[in-house]
Amino acid sequence: MTLVSTTSKAAPVLALARPTIRGKFLAAGGSKLYVRGVTYGAFEPDAAGREYTDLATVERDFAQMAAAGLNAVRIPHTVPPRALLDVALRHGLRVMVGLSAEQYVGYLLDGRQARAFTHEIRDKARSVKGHPALLCYGLGNEIAAPVARWLGRSRIERYLREAYEVVKAEDPEGLVTYVNYPSTEYLDLPFLDLVAFNVYLESPERFESYLYRLQNLAGDRPLIMSELGLDSLRHGAEAQARALDWQIRATASTGCAGAFVFAWTDEWFRGGAAVEDWDFGVTRRDRSPKPALESARRAFAAVPYPVDRDWPRVSVVVCSYNGSRTIRDCLEGLRQVEYPDFEVIVVDDGSTDATSAIAHEYDVRVIRTENQGLSRARTTGMSAATGEIVAYIDDDARPDRHWLQYLAATFTSTDHVAVGGPNIAPRGDGPIAECVANAPGGPLHVLVTDRVAEHIPGCNMAFRKHALEAIGGFDPRFRVAGDDVDACWRLTERGGTIGFSPGAMVWHHRRNSVRTYWKQQMGYGKAEALLEAKWPERYNAMGHVSWEGRIYGNGLTQALEWGRGRIYHGQWGSAPYQFLERPAPGLVASLPLMPEWWLVVGALAGIAALGLAWSPLLLALPLVLLAVSAPVAQAIASAARARFPGHPPADAARLRALTALLHLMQPVARLRGRLRWGLTPWRRRGRPGFIAPWPHSTARWTEDWVAPDERLHAVDRELREDGWVVRHGGDHDRWDLEVRGGALGCARFLMAVEDHGSGTQHVRARTWPRVSRAALAVALVLAALAVAAGVSGAWLAGASLGLAAAAVIGRVVLECGSAAAAIVAAQPGVARRED
Repeated sequence: MTLVSTTSKAAPVLALARPTIRGKFLAAGGSKLYVRGVTYGAFEPDAAGREYTDLATVERDFAQMAAAGLNAVRIPHTVPPRALLDVALRHGLRVMVGLSAEQYVGYLLDGRQARAFTHEIRDKARSVKGHPALLCYGLGNEIAAPVARWLGRSRIERYLREAYEVVKAEDPEGLVTYVNYPSTEYLDLPFLDLVAFNVYLESPERFESYLYRLQNLAGDRPLIMSELGLDSLRHGAEAQARALDWQIRATASTGCAGAFVFAWTDEWFRGGAAVEDWDFGVTRRDRSPKPALESARRAFAAVPYPVDRDWPRVSVVVCSYNGSRTIRDCLEGLRQVEYPDFEVIVVDDGSTDATSAIAHEYDVRVIRTENQGLSRARTTGMSAATGEIVAYIDDDARPDRHWLQYLAATFTSTDHVAVGGPNIAPRGDGPIAECVANAPGGPLHVLVTDRVAEHIPGCNMAFRKHALEAIGGFDPRFRVAGDDVDACWRLTERGGTIGFSPGAMVWHHRRNSVRTYWKQQMGYGKAEALLEAKWPERYNAMGHVSWEGRIYGNGLTQALEWGRGRIYHGQWGSAPYQFLERPAPGLVASLPLMPEWWLVVGALAGIAALGLAWSPLLLALPLVLLAVSAPVAQAIASAARARFPGHPPADAARLRALTALLHLMQPVARLRGRLRWGLTPWRRRGRPGFIAPWPHSTARWTEDWVAPDERLHAVDRELREDGWVVRHGGDHDRWDLEVRGGALGCARFLMAVEDHGSGTQHVRARTWPRVSRAALAVALVLAALAVAAGVSGAWLAGASLGLAAAAVIGRVVLECGSAAAAIVAAQPGVARRED
């Protein structure tokens, strides 16, 4: 607990430092604050309808809480008198104050009083604001699922946002949350400072799994379990104690910022009567402790992990090239990491600044090399590592002090060959860095499930050393970026899995100028081109990764869609877990997200320019405007979701404008890098060859019996060895293999094998082209316009459009013909006939 000294005219007073947000956790007075709390109340009110007026009882209860190692109290349903907070302060307890917004939802049903609740919320916040014992405000507690379903998701979200803004206007530095629960999980509340959930599950596996899900919903914000517990009346006191032990430990191991046990005492009063038919308290009604109190004390004391745990040795590798501006902060953070057995290796990749000198000031091993690129530096660090786990952190990142504990604990409890965690932009890097943190192109993670990753970014990743050595370390072709993606793919290709630990957090500085952001995104475009050259089967025809999982992180550009997904309520709204089903954007919505969309804009602009030669083409100008407006609208919508805490509204509006500009710039920078390094829509792969792009059949007799699937695998291997991208047919497809000729055309292959006894087989195969419908449509439109322009005597426009149509058709023919030739060539010794 951190205490700061304040003074008044009367006498010196010790005040708890005000809590702040530090990434996935809370902090106070510069130290990490883990919430170890209990809920308190509701109790029977006095004759005037007031609760918590028996301050002598409050005094005894809070003293008993403090003695049990607790540091927080949650008042869920009623704003307590300020005197209660005074008592909490004397015992070093922080108070989460409930503002009871759930009690005012009825105002929304009466349009004439829809805004009346704001006065109630403001008065309640005003009554406790600024108190040194205040932990945070809880806007409300569990708006009933039937009410939320009746009013609709949007109205509830607007209602809570307005309540949030009222509290923030009254207490700008106060932390504000809303206590949600699984039955209204679907509520999208990105404006909250932290996320709080009440969760009651009696299975450790289901409880832990749901916490990982909630962590992904929380994103970069802290997650607090605002209620957990077990009824000792039905399950017994010992079972309650055991449940609290694993529940509290699970909240810590999954990276939560704290938890409140429900409840302090079995004494409980709701609906005008004492509740006698359940006993969730850790003390009885007479305040005598149950076994659960000692169990909670021990579990909270071990947060995040017990100190006597058997920890594996970890080697932390920091690779740096001219990183003198940030590496000191990185090494200071590593010096404060709490882990019993780790080493730090700094690989100076040929720096010409003071990087090496700064590194030598710390108790780390420094390895100096010529400048060979990031991948070789990371492999050098791996080779020098003495730990069984090798953890990588960038020189412009700073770890949380429990970073290695979360990584190592995930390794020791799973078979993962790699583990990553969130990287969060720190505050204080300047307004441009804040905008970049909310712009696309940052280091993001891709999750297949709530705890299994497909990709973890290089600024925060760790590997089992033997697994990393088995793939030969990092590929040196990736000098600046892309090596982390490549390593993840090679590990999973060998059957390994990658984990994600929400608590293994690092602070990662973002670019603090528009110029360096542009340069970074161009470099990422180059990395994409290198990755596509090595892993063409993981990219679609347009050159974009086909991720199996979902991308998580800030700055993602939002696709323009009319709907916001659909909510699973269960029949008649009865599902205990109600969630939002958000399908992937459709083709039309996805197109403006692609960097190549700007090539479409350029093509439309070129057609409009021909309007100077043939005026009907000026009708393309509205299409140009429409094509430009789509990414502009996406940028504005995405920037509107960006959070800039601590900035007044006018400043936040300017920051969102710059963020929108970055959303527009990023795909252009990526496109430039991709085109420069060969990742173009017109790229070609495979060995040169061509046959006429129409159906071809082959047939042959053979006395060398081979299983049909082996024959297909042989053709598949031959094609891949020649550099072609091959896709396998699915369960409902009437084709076996598809060979990509390019973005506009491909060829498909079907094989039929007949057995005729004595090892004799008759092998039939058919190859036929498949043309992109969009390419055909574009070619037909261009050809029609060319004819119309020619008839009108606009020869320049007609010739230009005709050449464009011919170019598209020629490209289709080339891609289909080359793919078909590759398939035929992959079948040696066949007689071919044209169908």
